[in-house]
Amino acid sequence: MHSHSLDAWRHDHLFLGADHDRNERRTRWVVALTAAMMVVEILGGLAFGSMALLADGLHMATHAGALGVAALAYGYARRHARDPRFAFGTGKLGDLAGFASALVLAVVSIGIGWESIVRLLSPVAIAYDEAIAIAGVGLAVNIASAWLLHDGGHRHGHHHHGHGHDHGHDHGHGHDHDDHHGHHDRDHNLRAAYFHVLADAVTSVGAILGLLAGRFYGWAWMDAVMGIVGGIMIARWSWGLLRDSGAVLLDTVPDPGLAESIRGRLETGGDRIADLHLWRVGPGHAAAIVSLVSDRPLPPAQYKARLGGLSGLSHVTVEVNRCEHQVA
Repeated sequence: MHSHSLDAWRHDHLFLGADHDRNERRTRWVVALTAAMMVVEILGGLAFGSMALLADGLHMATHAGALGVAALAYGYARRHARDPRFAFGTGKLGDLAGFASALVLAVVSIGIGWESIVRLLSPVAIAYDEAIAIAGVGLAVNIASAWLLHDGGHRHGHHHHGHGHDHGHDHGHGHDHDDHHGHHDRDHNLRAAYFHVLADAVTSVGAILGLLAGRFYGWAWMDAVMGIVGGIMIARWSWGLLRDSGAVLLDTVPDPGLAESIRGRLETGGDRIADLHLWRVGPGHAAAIVSLVSDRPLPPAQYKARLGGLSGLSHVTVEVNRCEHQVA
């Protein structure tokens, strides 16, 4: 076989999300905003003697670090998207970064809860007016960051390309618009960044409410109570992100409906699926390995054609085995 003929059968394993570059730019902007606000809150807390403001600035530093990891993950995945060391590309790097960010969120929630309990038992003196002003600026920054990171919907723009191999395997990538319901198109890296921003917003709102209650009603305990409520909310976000990103890292089936569609299209006549592996290789991209048994097997390209148009099915390998006896 000539090398130019072999090249026609090769293809990229480029399984990045449809909005990868845009999400990377947005995340970098949010890193800059968060880092700037972190510095302002820490300096303000030191200048005005506000432990609440200082603590918010220090915990914002953890969010800035996590957001930085998200931005680095986008950049690394983009630069190494065609690196042959990664068997199925770098599409799952965002899930790894999202899982790490979820762990940071869990630690933040525990820290906020613990600090709030300590302050509930031992209230501290606060320069309310200055602290309220800086907390308000922090909330505005969080709202701007959330707006930057908000994912308004999923955009489709991939095309289906197939590659058939005479020795019984077939590879393809791409998808069209035969929608399957599920969450396999989520960008967990962006989702993690968004939750970090929401966590900051929740703590800012809690700080403002607590400071206002202390300033006008003398309810110093409100700051600690709002901190506990915020910690519980952040813990819930952390658990959801850990569960979803962890499932991707463990190669769980991303969409049962897609698996059923594959079975429905391939198991016709005497053809039966002996083995089916379906897993996510990137946001909106799933890979499948199918082992078929048939008494009258067809060429792999024909089985591949049956799967044409399945949304999110981006890489397919088909193995065909002849069975001399009638398949039940």
